[in-house]
Amino acid sequence: MLSAAQTARLLPPPPLPARDLSAPILLSPPHLTGREIAVLEASLASGWLAPAGPAPRAFEAAFAEATGFAHVLAVASGTAALTLAFRVLDIGPGDEVWVPSFTFIASVAPAVQMGARPRFLDVCPESWTLDPALLAAELWQAARQSRLPKAVVAVDIYGQCAALRAIASLCAGYGVALISDSAEGLGASQSGLPAGRGAQLAAFSFNGNKIITAGGGGALASDDPGLIAHARTLADQARSPAPHYEHTSTGYSFGMSSLMAAVGFAQLAKLGERVAQRRAIFARYQEGLEDLPGISFMPEAPWGRASRWLSAMLIDPAGFGMDADGLRRVLAAEGIETRPAFKPLHMQPVFRDARCIGGSVAEALFARGLCLPSGSGLEQDAQHRVIRAIRAAARG
Repeated sequence: MLSAAQTARLLPPPPLPARDLSAPILLSPPHLTGREIAVLEASLASGWLAPAGPAPRAFEAAFAEATGFAHVLAVASGTAALTLAFRVLDIGPGDEVWVPSFTFIASVAPAVQMGARPRFLDVCPESWTLDPALLAAELWQAARQSRLPKAVVAVDIYGQCAALRAIASLCAGYGVALISDSAEGLGASQSGLPAGRGAQLAAFSFNGNKIITAGGGGALASDDPGLIAHARTLADQARSPAPHYEHTSTGYSFGMSSLMAAVGFAQLAKLGERVAQRRAIFARYQEGLEDLPGISFMPEAPWGRASRWLSAMLIDPAGFGMDADGLRRVLAAEGIETRPAFKPLHMQPVFRDARCIGGSVAEALFARGLCLPSGSGLEQDAQHRVIRAIRAAARG
């Protein structure tokens, strides 16, 4: 007679639980590696929780290796990284900061809070990022009128890098500082270099929806040791070296906690894999939808390789039969989360008095753009559900 254990081995395995095909499909949820619990436990056991100890330094070293930057400062958020970038460049009242209009408000908000005046520039259709030709024309005019900006911010969009080689050359020629807002660019490349390389300072984000997450957090990177040293002091409340609290300036409490750094360290090892997964997701959307009238996808710039952090498409209502917002609402009713393309900053009420150069490309992207579920953990059957819903909406 067979034992109970032997009998169990002969029986077929129990069926796997059925997938809930009606479960919500999120835009870009975190994708865990399986190592996060172990590194968190190790960090807790070490007794280091605050923005100090070995975990933040290990994360900074790993991030420097992954991106090629010589110096990295881990901070509490991508916005904190941008704030420090503007501070170390001494942005203040009366300074002009130029930024593409097609971006999130954090790209320029810290500079405005420091008293700077924003000027918005249009983006180019081939990349959806800052138009180098438009920037060149504006810098030439500004130089003639002795009103050059204090800084230009190039922004990586949806995992696509700005044309940093051309933009950096222009800025250097006029003596204008260049910041790369690469919050959405990690894992992408431009001119053979990782996102942000070529700018004086580059800011990154590890928010929960990013390709690599620490549950939050950010990083400021540079090849200039002096800039990062200054930023590190400001991030620690601008404390001067002394046995007591000594301050010659004011700063911030912007350090990344050890727990966030530990999670980010575990995630970073999967960066290449995550990029490959997101590019595959983008390719499946193209294959499944590009035959529909009125549908086109975000192009890949000729100077780089996008991470496809978010899969973004454009909808022509004349061909598709409804506009981008109509499709967004149809998909929401099916439990599918999407997001409109960025509303240009020059259209935002808070910047109603700011000057904008061009703007028609950014406005068209906002009117027609929609970002689809793009998380690297998105399973193919869930993605096919999105594709079927879009195709059904087109038929409707």
